[in-house]
Amino acid sequence: MRLLTFLSALALSSGHELRIHNRCGYEVWVGLLGNPTPDGGGYALQSGQSRTSNVPNHWSGRVWGRTHCSGNHCQTGDCGHGPQCNGAGGAPPATLAEITFDTGGAQTQDFYDISLVDGYNLQMSMQPVAGTYASGSGHYYCARAGCNSDLNRICPSELQVHGSGGVIACKSACAAFNRDDYCCRGAHNVPATCPPFHYSQIFKQACPDAYSYAYDDQSSTFTCNGRGPGQTHYDITFCG
Repeated sequence: MRLLTFLSALALSSGHELRIHNRCGYEVWVGLLGNPTPDGGGYALQSGQSRTSNVPNHWSGRVWGRTHCSGNHCQTGDCGHGPQCNGAGGAPPATLAEITFDTGGAQTQDFYDISLVDGYNLQMSMQPVAGTYASGSGHYYCARAGCNSDLNRICPSELQVHGSGGVIACKSACAAFNRDDYCCRGAHNVPATCPPFHYSQIFKQACPDAYSYAYDDQSSTFTCNGRGPGQTHYDITFCG
C-alpha cells in the first residue's frame, strides 16, 4: 500500500498535462514548442478529437493551431515540417497559447495567456482543469484565457490573409506595417511610449481576455496556484 501511495504521489508530481481539444468543424494540426518539445512538436486533430500532451515540471512553451493543411504545408501557423514541427515555431499570423509552469518562491504559480501579438488564425482558449489547482480569487486567477470571436470576419482589409475559403488569418499591425509604434520597439520600447493603438483596440474589443499587442500585460496575463509542481493541468481548446 505504501508503495502504491508513493507511486501515485510521484505520478502527480512528475509533470503537467496539456489536454488539447479540437472543437472546430475542420481538421487542425497542433503545434507545440518548448524545452523539451513534447510529441515531436505536433500532430493532427480531426474535428471533435482530443489528445493529451505531457510536459515536465517548470516547463515553458507555447501551443498553436495550424489550419488548411496538406502534405507538409499549412496555410496558417505553418512550421514547414508536416504534422510534427520538430522544434520549429509557427509562421505568423497565428493565435498562441503560452504558459510557464511552477514559478515563484514556492514554485506553485503558473503564468498563462492567449496571445494575438503574432496575429490571429483561429479561436482558442486555455484554462486550468477544474479540481487540479488551489482555490483563489481575482478575475485573472485560474480563469479562462481566450479569444471567442472570429477575428477573420472583422479583420481590416489591410491586415487580411487570404487562402482557401477567403480570409484565413489576420496579421498583427506590426507584421503588416513594420512600424516602431506598432511593434513597440525603438523609441516605443516601453509601455509609456507604446500605448494601445487603433489596430490593437480592434483585437482587444473582440477578444478582451487575450493579448492584443506587446504591452497588454495587465489585462491579459493569467495566473494560477497549484499545490506544488505538477499539480495543475490545462484544457486548451480550438474553436471553444
